[in-house]
Amino acid sequence: MTVLEILRSTTAYFEKRAIENPRLNAEHLLAHVLQRKRIELYLEFERPLAETELAPLRELVRRRGQGEPLQHLLGTVEFCGRVFVCDKRALVPRPETEQLVELLKSRIENRESRIVDVGTGSGVIALTLAAEFREADVHATDISEDALSLARENAAPLGLTSRITFLGGDLLIYVTHVYDVIVANLPYVARGDRATLSREVLHDPDIALFAGERGDEVVRKLIDAAPARLNPGGLLALEVGLGQADDLAALMAEKNYHDIEAIRDYGGVKRFIFGRYG
Repeated sequence: MTVLEILRSTTAYFEKRAIENPRLNAEHLLAHVLQRKRIELYLEFERPLAETELAPLRELVRRRGQGEPLQHLLGTVEFCGRVFVCDKRALVPRPETEQLVELLKSRIENRESRIVDVGTGSGVIALTLAAEFREADVHATDISEDALSLARENAAPLGLTSRITFLGGDLLIYVTHVYDVIVANLPYVARGDRATLSREVLHDPDIALFAGERGDEVVRKLIDAAPARLNPGGLLALEVGLGQADDLAALMAEKNYHDIEAIRDYGGVKRFIFGRYG
């Protein structure tokens, strides 16, 4: 079979299994097996594939058809223009979190700010900010040692190992510094909503997804804890779940945060909250 024939048959297979963006998935997997850039496939449509190339592709296609995330199969994910290792140790970074980082970058006034990413997961937020703000002092915390090991792996190829301080523990429990910026994309799914999640999302670690019966418990805990670790006028930046933003913004107002903003993501959902304290 040729490259084009494989792409067509794989796309049809993915369509039957309700895989979102089936042609794009097929192209990514074939490019990965052939060690090509995806765009290069278009120059090789008539090229026949050898069995040594088809065998690993069949296995990847089978796993993708069963709902395993594309990023896990490729082993990488692109985030804010950089490539990071991605596997089952941490949440697959989502486009919404890229938007959080872009919004946050425009609100960091001092390029020498001290920043902490709480619940860093694969480290994409902390590492992106460290790369963008070379004078900043960036810390990252996570309760999962598996996630922290992945974040450290991601720091190395970017030359950021010496720039990031990684800390284990729940939220800010072992943090001793005071920060200009606290940013967090924490678990915000209610445990009772498991059945509503896609097959792909359910491959993420439970500890990175589920918060409690309401879904916003962990975020509320951080809103309570953050003032003790924020400099006067320090910024708390949060990504939150569907339908949570208004209540959490109201809680921040009760806790004496000010300049509170609830911002919609590209899908129209109120997804981000920014507020300053002190």
